[in-house]
Amino acid sequence: MSTALRQHFEKIISLTDDQFAYVMPHFVTRKFKKHQFIVQAGNPVEYDHFVVSGLLTASHVNDEGKEHILNFAMEDWWVSDYHAYVNQARATLNIECIENTEVLCVSFADKNKLCKELHEIEHFFRVKATSGYIALQRRILSLLNDDAHTRYAHITVVADCFIIRKV
Repeated sequence: MSTALRQHFEKIISLTDDQFAYVMPHFVTRKFKKHQFIVQAGNPVEYDHFVVSGLLTASHVNDEGKEHILNFAMEDWWVSDYHAYVNQARATLNIECIENTEVLCVSFADKNKLCKELHEIEHFFRVKATSGYIALQRRILSLLNDDAHTRYAHITVVADCFIIRKV
C-alpha cells in the first residue's frame, strides 16, 4: 500500500526515501467491505482517504429521502466529506464502498503537520485541492448543461479508464 501512495505522490512531487519514511506513519491503513460506509452523515469525519483499491460513492440524502450522488472515488483518488473534515464538524455526506476497498487515511492534524514540515507535501495537497475544485466545477457545469445520457457517457469513460489502469 505504501508503494501506491509513493507512486501517487511522485506524479506531482519528489520525495527522498527519508522523507517518505517520515510521511508514511502519519497514514492509517483501513479495509472496508462492499456496502460498508467509510463516512456516514451525522458522524464526525476523522480522515481524508486515499483509495488504494476499490470504488466508492459520495452522496447526500435530502430531507425528502432522495439520494444525490456527488461523485465516485476510485483507485488513486482522494475522498472525504471535506466540509466536515476541515471544520471538524459532523458529516452531511455518506461515502459508501461499491466494492471491497482499501484506503490510506490521514487525519486533519497529521495532514497539517506534514504540510507545515514538508514543503513538497504542502505543494502536493495544494495541487490536489486545486484539481478537485476544477473537477467539481466541471461536474456542476455538466449537471447544468448536459443531458443524463451525456453525463452517463462521461462516467462510463472514467470507469473504463479505471479498469484499463487496473489491468
